Amino acid sequence: MMIPKKFNKKLVILAIIIGVFAGVQLVQPQIENPPVTADFSAPSEVKEILVRGCYDCHSNETKLQWFDKIIPAYWLVKEHVEKGRLALNFSNWDSLSHKQQNNLLYTALNFILLKSMPPDSYTLLHPQSKVSESDLKILKNYARILTPEKPSDSSNIRAANHEYDEWINTNGASVGSKVKPAPNGISYITGFDTWTAISTTDRFDNGTMRVIYANDVAVKAIKNNHINPWPKGTIFAKVLWKKLIDSSGNVRTGKFVHVEFMIKDADKYAGTDGWGWARWVGKDLKPYGKSTLFTTECTNCHKPMKNNDFVFTMPLQLKSDK
Repeated sequence: MMIPKKFNKKLVILAIIIGVFAGVQLVQPQIENPPVTADFSAPSEVKEILVRGCYDCHSNETKLQWFDKIIPAYWLVKEHVEKGRLALNFSNWDSLSHKQQNNLLYTALNFILLKSMPPDSYTLLHPQSKVSESDLKILKNYARILTPEKPSDSSNIRAANHEYDEWINTNGASVGSKVKPAPNGISYITGFDTWTAISTTDRFDNGTMRVIYANDVAVKAIKNNHINPWPKGTIFAKVLWKKLIDSSGNVRTGKFVHVEFMIKDADKYAGTDGWGWARWVGKDLKPYGKSTLFTTECTNCHKPMKNNDFVFTMPLQLKSDK
């Protein structure tokens, strides 16, 4: 029986496709698992959640399923693992300082809370990696245990009050000319303490409390409900202090930690998600970061808020001038 030429042509095309697909499977850049130098240590219930949900991309103990090994899925998996290990690797945990460990755990918890991690594309094929509400409760409690809040003695509170007054009184124009710019060239902005305070936040993992100020451009956008995306020229200043708690449970600012800025200009800062980032640390306002790579910390932290123009804190409602 003769096979129609049209059908025969389809068979040839199908054979070529199958051949190419099979041949591509032989070209697989390997995902290596380097030695584990210092694995993350935590209570068993915490460790189990992180191993199940994070370790395939954020450790040197990546375990691939059979479908992860099929090209082109394998190429995507390899990219995810490489980027994941750069951002957070539980297999070299003890090489990090206590502060770095706490910051990474807090960032990871935020990613999980905001449903950015594990990503849907991963949990779809790896349903066991999903983090449940009971899992989240365990992770939150663990994060709080790492930095328990204790009442401060009166001498610390008096010293903090003095430091706060001193910092406020020296944060004027005279300071700005003495402060070096950030590694990415952004200059310190004076007078932000006269802007409108649009929100306050705190971080339980490192015992800090913050005030977020907004310039006139941002305030106008808030009043007109034009905040996603924020308009060009928007500037936020976030000021951090250590949190002090007196014996009655009252909370107040302690030692000044740092001030940081987010400056919106989608063209000028296209490489950093449309925002310019800068931070100055301590009362001497030392620029943060050894090179422009410090902005990677900022963009990675704010990545879960991509659909909110990378801004975490929703502002207080402000009445329109109209």
